Amino acid sequence: MTASTPGTPSWVDLGTADLADAERFYTELFGWTSEVSGEYITFCRNGRPVAGAGPLYGVGQPTAWSTYIGTDDADAVSARVAAAGGKVLVPPFDVADQGRMAAFLDPGGAPFSVWQPWAMRGAELFDVPGALTWNELNTRDLDGSMAFYQAVFGWQFRNSRMDGVPYVVAKVRETPVCGIQPMVPELWPDDMGPHWMVYFAVHDCDTAAEHTLALGGHVLHSPRSLSIGRYAVLSDPQGGMFAVLAGNR
Repeated sequence: MTASTPGTPSWVDLGTADLADAERFYTELFGWTSEVSGEYITFCRNGRPVAGAGPLYGVGQPTAWSTYIGTDDADAVSARVAAAGGKVLVPPFDVADQGRMAAFLDPGGAPFSVWQPWAMRGAELFDVPGALTWNELNTRDLDGSMAFYQAVFGWQFRNSRMDGVPYVVAKVRETPVCGIQPMVPELWPDDMGPHWMVYFAVHDCDTAAEHTLALGGHVLHSPRSLSIGRYAVLSDPQGGMFAVLAGNR
């Protein structure tokens, strides 16, 4: 399975209120280098693209990471999203010769995007320190979310539990591609809406949390150990939330 396999999260990027400070923060935290094209930054690890960042365009839009799910037909996905009860925020459009994308809200209100690759295939490095290692939908309607994403992407599901909480692994052709979990009160405040979380692999979760604080970011959930490894939920100085994971998912 690769980033270009339809139905697989293939790219993540940050919409931020301070692009220059985001570049400073993430290059220091993850050892990324940056390639700037206009107002868009492509972050690289070992010379290979791993994530991106750009400015915010909507009034009142918060700084946030976005998950892009790969597709071979963004227009067909857009039609399925609407038919399944989601909302088309940005209809499919061409990004020069790089690819075709669209942005949506699922029925619970979680934003996500799709990427139909042309010249730009998506991330080229996964599951190593400084690269994307997992994407996870946090939802207040587990059954409804499963039905929606199955209708849109054809995902299969495996039900399990993670630290005593129900956890669903979404699969494409029997390969795990992302997770879905309910937003339990002890982990998520009532005023936080459903969202997609991005996880970056790190050598040491505790060190990453300490480094985040030193760089002006925040620790939202302190490092804790699970069967898959040790993780923490962090945010950058502008409030962009992400997670780090040290271990084998």
